[in-house]
Amino acid sequence: MWSTLGHNMESPNHTDVDPSVFFLLGIPGLEQFHLWLSLPVCGLGTATIVGNITILVVVATEPVLHKPVYLFLCMLSTIDLAASVSTVPKLLAILWCGAGHISASACLAQMFFIHAFCMMESTVLLAMAFDRYVAICHPLHYATILTDTMIARIGVAVVMRGSLLMLPCPFLIGRLNFCQSHVILHTYCEHMAVVKLACGDTRPNRVYGLTAALLVIGVDLFCIGLSYALIAQAVLRLSSCEARSKALGTCGSHVCVILISYTPALFSFFTHRFGHHVPVHIHILLANVYLLFPPALNPVVYGVKTKEIHKRVVRVFQSGQGTGIKASE
Repeated sequence: MWSTLGHNMESPNHTDVDPSVFFLLGIPGLEQFHLWLSLPVCGLGTATIVGNITILVVVATEPVLHKPVYLFLCMLSTIDLAASVSTVPKLLAILWCGAGHISASACLAQMFFIHAFCMMESTVLLAMAFDRYVAICHPLHYATILTDTMIARIGVAVVMRGSLLMLPCPFLIGRLNFCQSHVILHTYCEHMAVVKLACGDTRPNRVYGLTAALLVIGVDLFCIGLSYALIAQAVLRLSSCEARSKALGTCGSHVCVILISYTPALFSFFTHRFGHHVPVHIHILLANVYLLFPPALNPVVYGVKTKEIHKRVVRVFQSGQGTGIKASE
């Protein structure tokens, strides 16, 4: 299928360009700012790696944090790291030196992994909302519902859902003919950006892409909203203001992560589908905000707003400083 896609593509001049290669243009209209834009991209990529690895190390080395909510956080951090690795290196290569060439097979692989990881992240956020619902509305059954086996099953469901929903897209694209241009007006192989280059009937691709997005964003947001509606109902029944505050406080980090993740996702989705008069570079910037900001900010939110993680992160850095001082002495 990969070779079929490559031979179906034709370069604009048919002579000096490999027909099996796409070219990622970057951000059209902002080419003169590519070098400057690489600075925040590099910063966010570094923050993603450092922050998420810190979360994984702290949770793995602290037995007291081996609880469902933190195991879900580890899933989120792992997905964020994988998504960053799939995106940031090529993005920096484009911004630094215009190295936008990417083979057809690599482009489809990048498309699959980026969109699959985004779907997996949404599923983890839904699982975290379920965790908060059980913890607040059914606290006596929390340990019996969210067992290690259940968490493992949820982890498998997260991977399977994202992978299976995204699996048809590369095959649907593999049947298309690319007879006009192989230049992708984007910083990565985004599904619709590639589909727009095709000459044939792209309705199946468009319909499936929209259906998959609605199944993930629509269903997950509805279920998360329902969970928090039930949580709010349970919290309002509490007689003590202190108990209400404590119950809502346990949801603060998750609500912040939901806002960070879904706000740019919804902006990118709606401007891409309905914002036909929105400049191309705005579409692309929103798509990159959606990919880059949540993975970098999620560890910060949990590190600042979750006392257990905050204390242990501080302890790890203090012990590291203490070891460095002793070594120097």
